[in-house]
Parts: sequence; structure tokens; C-alpha cells
Amino acid sequence: MSDVPSAIDLRDIRKTYENGPLKVPVLHGLTFTIDRGEYVAIMGPSGSGKSTLMNIIGCLDRPTSGTYVLDGVDVSELDDNALAELRLRKLGFVFQGFNLLARTDALKNVALPLFYAGVPARRRLELAQRALDEVGIGDRGHHQPSQLSGGQQQRVAIARALINDPAVLLADEPTGNLDSRTSDDIMALFERLHAGGRTIVMVTHDPNVAKNAERVVRLLDGLVVSDTLRDPAGHDL
Repeated sequence: MSDVPSAIDLRDIRKTYENGPLKVPVLHGLTFTIDRGEYVAIMGPSGSGKSTLMNIIGCLDRPTSGTYVLDGVDVSELDDNALAELRLRKLGFVFQGFNLLARTDALKNVALPLFYAGVPARRRLELAQRALDEVGIGDRGHHQPSQLSGGQQQRVAIARALINDPAVLLADEPTGNLDSRTSDDIMALFERLHAGGRTIVMVTHDPNVAKNAERVVRLLDGLVVSDTLRDPAGHDL
């Protein structure tokens, strides 16, 4: 048995939201593990709990009960400051809406997490340029988001997510604002990152996007209803 910790280890995760006397249970005891280097899609209809689960995995929310270990660190034992530091060091986020600073060029958008990590300015820009090169738009560093296509903006967002060399890359509907051809290009980029050893967890409602992952976890009413491995051709094993 390997001594290397899993990238993500969730044990009996439950989440209930409270609004005064009203309690709304959303997650009902989820347990699963994602190993380092896996490419996993989390699917489910609206209301299935996938967004809540993604927020917990991303350390943006805490479970009501259960244990979450991220790359060997027990998240439940951390205060808010330590949680923010863990999020910065261990996680990279890619959102449907790109979430780029509108009046800041691509290079500085990508470098932003390094600013919060205390990296000197010159080094920040060197690493940001390297990340833009990695996602195929190294020549667009001085363009603002309004000067970039949707696919280029998402590549900037992916470069920003990679800049701290995170243990896990989290993608929330990463092709939701893109046309089908551009979506295919972004999925090809994710596949290349996965082939390079990246751990990727992607939330999507789109089966055409999910088929790119090697494993699909399906949620329904706050429970895991299937956990399926897929072969390179996209067929269930």
C-alpha cells in the first residue's frame, strides 16, 4: 500500500444549510477518494449537490460533518487563515465566467496568485509568462481580456490556475461560455495537462465534456449514485 496521500479523500461528507429554523440538507454522507494524477468529472442535475461539493473540495465552504483530507492535510483542523493559505498553495480554480480582471493584461492576471503568495514582482512575471506559454498563448501576455476571444480568456484563466503548481486543478463548467469548437480546444488542453501528470476535478452537466475524463462520479439528491472508470475512447469500463 502506497504511503503517498491521495489528492482528495472525502469521508462521510454531509452539508446542511440553515436559515433560521429551516434546515436544508444538501449532501448526505459522500465518501470517495481521488488519487494524484486522476482526471475526474463530477456530474449531476441541478440540485444534486455538485456545486456544494465543489465548494467543499475547493475549501470555499466547510462540511457540516465528515472528514476532508486535501493532499495529506486534514482541512477540518484548519482555521480560516490556514484554510486560505492551503487554498492558495494546493488548489487552482477555473470558472465558467473566466473571472479575469477586466483592466489588467493577461500576464498580470495570471501572476495575481503569486502576488498573494509574496513572490517578488520580476519572478511573478517570469512564471506567468511560462504559464501562458504552457497553455499556448504566450504571445498574448499584454492583451487585456476584452482583446481576447472567449477561448483565449479561458486559457488565461487556466494559466492563472496553474501558476502555483497546485496539487489539484478544479474546473467548474469550464466550457459553459464557449462554442463547441472552442470547447473542444479547451478539453484538448485539459487532456494535455492531465497527460503531464495534473490532477483535475471538473464539475459539468454536459456529457460531451464529461466523456473527456477518465472517471465520472454522478450525484443525485446529495448522494453518489455511480462512480465509473472510462477507457481512452470514452466508454465505461
